[in-house]
Amino acid sequence: MTFSLPWLSIGAVLGGLAVAAGAFAAHGLDHVFADKYRDAPPKTVAGREVPASWKYLQDFKTGAEYQMYHALALVAVGLAARSGKTRVLDFAGWSFLLGIVLFSGSLYILTLTGQTRWGMVTPFGGLLFLIGWGAFAWAAISPGAAGSGHPF
Repeated sequence: MTFSLPWLSIGAVLGGLAVAAGAFAAHGLDHVFADKYRDAPPKTVAGREVPASWKYLQDFKTGAEYQMYHALALVAVGLAARSGKTRVLDFAGWSFLLGIVLFSGSLYILTLTGQTRWGMVTPFGGLLFLIGWGAFAWAAISPGAAGSGHPF
């Protein structure tokens, strides 16, 4: 038997935290970012200059949005694992979980601190999301993936 985290519970908790992060962005961060980035140079988004505070608020919301998508993916992994634990599903779960930490976490830190070097971490989280979706797809289409005897 392999060690497997309770993906359904982890997904539910991270989904709730994504709602909290989104609410925090919608109801608290706009004024904080307006003050924090008042003197920051504007950012260019889609060829248009926008205030840094607006750009960072959108980046924070993107972190919360992707956290929710992948929290729901973890719930799906947990439900799929009920039919039989597989290494493929655990691999997908770990990829989604680490993707949330790296992608969403780096966006939260970047926007709250202004330390743009955290932007270098974000793509690694995105890559883990893609790997997780690939593994989840493999578990769904592979006939041998439903049982614990799968070599992956």
